[in-house]
Formats: sequence, structure tokens, C-alpha cells
Amino acid sequence: MSEPKTGALVQAPAPTVNDALYVMVRRLLAPLRRAPWWLKVTLLYAAARLVSYAILLGAAWHADESPWGGRQPDYLTFIDRWDAGWYERIYDGGYPTTIPRNADGTAQPNQWAFYPVFPLLARGLSAVMGWSWPAAGAIVATAAGLAAVLVIYRLFRHVAPPSTALWGVAFFAMFPLSPVLQVPYAESLGIFFLAAALHLLIKGNYWAAMPMVVLLCLTRPAGAPFAAVVLGHLVLRWWHRRDKPFPRRDLAAGTVLLVLSTVMAFAWMLTAWWVTGERTAYTDTETAWRGSSLVLFKPWFDAGVELVGPFWGPVLPLLFVALAALYLNSRAVRRIGPELRIWCAMYLLYLLAVLHPQSSTFRLLLPLFPLALAAAFISGSRAYRWSVLVLFGTLQIVWVVWLWQFSAISTGQAWPP
Repeated sequence: MSEPKTGALVQAPAPTVNDALYVMVRRLLAPLRRAPWWLKVTLLYAAARLVSYAILLGAAWHADESPWGGRQPDYLTFIDRWDAGWYERIYDGGYPTTIPRNADGTAQPNQWAFYPVFPLLARGLSAVMGWSWPAAGAIVATAAGLAAVLVIYRLFRHVAPPSTALWGVAFFAMFPLSPVLQVPYAESLGIFFLAAALHLLIKGNYWAAMPMVVLLCLTRPAGAPFAAVVLGHLVLRWWHRRDKPFPRRDLAAGTVLLVLSTVMAFAWMLTAWWVTGERTAYTDTETAWRGSSLVLFKPWFDAGVELVGPFWGPVLPLLFVALAALYLNSRAVRRIGPELRIWCAMYLLYLLAVLHPQSSTFRLLLPLFPLALAAAFISGSRAYRWSVLVLFGTLQIVWVVWLWQFSAISTGQAWPP
């Protein structure tokens, strides 16, 4: 066999179809590289919601008859179930003036477990546009989700470069539980107020954070862990006051924010007491779904015993705490900054203290959205980041089909999302 002559040109392989598609996609997306950040975030959020819309629509096509409608309901009917039904009751008639109770005196499930800002906004939109509850609730939720991701991007920019912050937003927008951002639940609105309050806190704009905290605490129960974040932030500013001045006016404003956050943590509880005349109206209502009184931390140990027995059961919550502590001290999480780490730690502690673990627990993890940025910090590899997005999209299907579908279990109840 003869050797090729020295200096002979080797012909490059012909471009494949994949190469042509890659070049075409790069050319189509090239203008987006120069687009303003808010347009990138908006388009990213819209794409994520279209994915969730397709998943919800597909699940609706396979849905059987449920307490909320017949087989194969349309999209708005399908998403108007579970907690959305309680918000609809508030939208229609407000809150009861007395707590409905069973013959043994225990509270029945009622509207006082759900906070007022979200259904009031939907009511206002309906009054202006003439839309029904399902449409108004879904639009408020979806728009609030867009507002949330825009603020989350600005929040992430405190500690991350633009590309990493955008990937953090992408992870949040495609998170397995993210379909709830476009259904008539208060999660998206609560996360918007939370992200805005955290952003303003980190900037040191304490007066502007105050209305965000008030609205947050009238949308979702998050006042107690947020007050802990404010306290941690003020302690850190005081500790580093020699390196970075901490003026007295800032200390005064931060103290007012701390007091306000603490008071607002109990505001809805006090409102229920004032309206109904029953001191335990809120806590009785919150525990109506679990069938037992509120005892801090105990439900997690009970759940552990139910899962693995009386010997190893009490160890499970302790193992959970240990794993959470290790993760929150990992290199990637440390990069998100002290305030966001404190928020994640305090919110997890809050859930451990008051939550009865159940299928809804997954949804209640959405306020841990700063961990999406930590996930983006783990690796800058495109293969890793795109794999995470694909995995999250796949898990959306699992969550919607498993929990959003109505499936009665042996007790006559069902698994709520």
C-alpha cells in the first residue's frame, strides 16, 4: 500500500445533518445572546411553562372522573382541583365567621388554612376582565411566576455571573414541581414576594422590604423563617461593621424589619382569632387534615415509625437533619451567600417543626429555590446542566401523573399535590 505524498491535502469529511442542524440552531439563537436579561428570563420561563402545559394537558387527556369533573377534562378544569378549590371558596365567599366542627369538637377543613392575597388578586382580575375563577386564578399564578423568576435572577446576580444565574433560574423554572407555578395555587405569588424581600434585604433596602414581607405573610406561611434570616443578616452586618460600615439608620430600619417580620409571622393566626372569636381557630384548622393536634416536630418521628418501625423510625428525622446540614455546608451551597443559606436552613427547620409529612411536602419545598443556583454552581459543564433540565422535565411527568391525578386510596382519601 502506497503512503500518501508529503503535503497532500486530506479532504475533510462532509458535514452531517446533525452538524447542519447545530449550525442552524446557533444562528437562530445568536440574537438572544445580545438580548437584555429580562427577555432571556421571560423566554426561558415561557418555554418551561409550555412544557408543563403539555404535561398537564396530556395528564388531563388520561384523567378519570374525579370530584372536580368528568373524564378527560379540559386544561382549566383539570388544574382547578385540590387546594385550588379552597381558594375558589375564598374567591366566592370569603372566610367563615365560625370554625366548622365535628361532633367531638375537632375542626373540619375550612378556608382559614389558606391565605387571602392570592384569591383577592384573582377576584380583582375577574372583576376587571369578567373572567371566571379558573382562568383568573391560573393567569394570576402564571404571571406571578414570571415576576418571581425575574426577581430571582436579580437575586442570584448578587453572587453569580449572568450565565450561572440564568441557569439557576432555568433549574427553578423546570423543577419537577414547577407546574404548580401555573395552576391556581399561591406558591408562585408567595415565591415572588419572598424573592423580592430577600433581594431587598441583601441590598440593605429595609424599608422597601417591609411591604414585601407583609404581602408574603398574607400569601404563604413564611414569616417565622424570614424573621430568622433578617436576624442573621443584621448580626452579620454588625459583626463586619469595621470592614463595611453599618450606619445607625440602617440598624434602626433593620430592627423595624425584624420586628415587623416577627409580628407578621403570627398575623394570620391573630386575624382568624379576631374574626371567629376562637383563639385556636387557625391551628385547629391547620391540623384538621392530619386528625391530631399540633405538637412541634412529633409528626416526623411518627412518620419515621410508620415507615421503618419503632426502632429505626425515630432515627430517620435525625438522619434527614444530618444530611441537610452536610448539604447546606457543601461548597456549591456556600457560594449562594449567607442570607440565602440561612433562609434554606431556617425554612427546613420550620417545615420540620410544624409540617405533617405527606405527599404535599414535595410542593412545599419550592421556597428552597436558592438551591437551584447551588445546583448550577456544581458544574459549568453543558452536558451536566442540560442533563439536569431533561431529568427535571421527566420528573415533572412523574409528579403530575402521580399526584395531580385523582386516585382514591383505601382510606377513602387521596394523595394531594
